[in-house]
Amino acid sequence: MGLGLSALTRLAGSKVIERAGLRKPVQNLVSAGTRNGFRVAGAAGRTFKSAQKLGKPARLAPAEDTGLFDLTPSEDQQLIVETVTEFAAEQLRPAAADADAKLQAPEGLLSRAAELGITLVGIPEELGGVGTERSVVTNALVAEALAHGDLGLAVAVLAPSAVSTALVSYGDEQQQADYLPAFVGENVPAAALALQERTALFDPFKPATKARRTPKGYQLDGVKSLVPRAADAELFIVSADLEGPAGTSPALFLVESSNSGVTIESEPAMGLRGAATGKLHLEKVALPAGALLGGGKAEVFTEVVRLSRLGWAALAAGTAKAVLDYVVPYVNERKAFGEPVSHRQAVAFSVADIAIELEGLRLVALRAAARAEQGKPYAREVALARKLAADKGMQIGSAGVQLLGGHGFVKEHPVERWYRDLRAIGVMEGAVLL
Repeated sequence: MGLGLSALTRLAGSKVIERAGLRKPVQNLVSAGTRNGFRVAGAAGRTFKSAQKLGKPARLAPAEDTGLFDLTPSEDQQLIVETVTEFAAEQLRPAAADADAKLQAPEGLLSRAAELGITLVGIPEELGGVGTERSVVTNALVAEALAHGDLGLAVAVLAPSAVSTALVSYGDEQQQADYLPAFVGENVPAAALALQERTALFDPFKPATKARRTPKGYQLDGVKSLVPRAADAELFIVSADLEGPAGTSPALFLVESSNSGVTIESEPAMGLRGAATGKLHLEKVALPAGALLGGGKAEVFTEVVRLSRLGWAALAAGTAKAVLDYVVPYVNERKAFGEPVSHRQAVAFSVADIAIELEGLRLVALRAAARAEQGKPYAREVALARKLAADKGMQIGSAGVQLLGGHGFVKEHPVERWYRDLRAIGVMEGAVLL
């Protein structure tokens, strides 16, 4: 898009355009492109094809139920979290401001993130991954660690694993054989779970995107919003309202970027700018019968929404921890009237409130994750985690800005970016999946 705008800008100033009397139309085009972005064809995706034939879908077994609720990470989890935390501190945090300004991750960063093998943890060994059982808690800890570096870049890193996780949990043997081999190779494809739509009071269970049955499969029409890495994505899982004998119901579909009728439009937002969010336009997109994920079952769609919301709660906890870790040394070192500002009760209580709300959010989110991976009911816990993440995450971001005073308003300090990112927690659906 940047190259296109540059070329049009040069064209608008050309004397040839002046003589031809076309300056005004070209200037209007430049203005519209700057304001709205250009719609382009989906990324030139690879050809997904079966690398092996599967007799049945490969699934991860539920985690063992020990009868105890213990937040102590296992030895393997601790090693994974330490590795991801180090990567987030050394790679994501330094790149975050630049990614926020340029609306994209620095070149090579996401490929280095893929080398961590985040997608491999959720893919069974028989399909080339390293997973042996459901690892929702591990996924939550990974999301939290990445978001401590930067929330926008964390979403960009986790977007492909949302698709691979959905394929493992709900894909049939043909879908797994066609798509999952790409997620265990060296060149993991950009992919995205697209549930969000630009609708007031958006309800993920009532998508405006429509799917109708055709003799050869399905046809999709609609627009998805705030899709991470939309311009680069080669594969999408898209929610749509599917017509059926008993009425309509939400369902999930596998859509390749190369499908005719798929176009992408840049959609920069207040936060999550490093995730390079965009609109996914679907215009009479013809899909085969095998594109329906999870058989269109209502319980599959419900679980995807819940696990996505749980992912956003984990991300909120990670960024909220970043705020806490930043403001504590700041208020201890910043002096006013001859003493650190942390000596003021209002400041000390505000910092304490951040710590208290953060611990509550983490406890509820990890409890929901533990129940989910053990196959227990977890709807209530997810609802609580979602509510806490949306409300308290935003409050923590605002408190971080307030505690820095004037410094909280300028880009010299990262708290203003964290505040903008945390505002997304209450509105986002999809994109990540634990």
